[in-house]
Amino acid sequence: MQQTSHIEPVFHPFTAIPGLPFSEAVEVGDLLFLSGQIGTDNNGKLAQGGIAAETRHALANIGRVLARHGSAMERVVKVTVMLADMAEWPAMNAEYVKFFPKNPPARSAFGCNGLAMKARVEIECVALRK
Repeated sequence: MQQTSHIEPVFHPFTAIPGLPFSEAVEVGDLLFLSGQIGTDNNGKLAQGGIAAETRHALANIGRVLARHGSAMERVVKVTVMLADMAEWPAMNAEYVKFFPKNPPARSAFGCNGLAMKARVEIECVALRK
């Protein structure tokens, strides 16, 4: 039986919130698994402007997390999108494609309710770290 790759939670002092039961990202080999991001601005408030603004901010937040951990949007291989209302799919998608203009990653999406801070969208991803 082969030994499993080492699993390493990756913490960043500027984003770690004590007491929350998750890591910003977890590294397994050369893969970086990011926790979901909602569309918060630099003050931690939900971005104003609906699904388009929230999608832009969520993806920008993902870009910053990836950069802190030695990766980038171009290295994303899988994305999962959670939408509070599937009717907002076209508006979310219009912003999403701006962040992945070439070679888009594999993607899943589903409708859900009860996202943190009453967000319209939450996005998580898996990326190559190096």
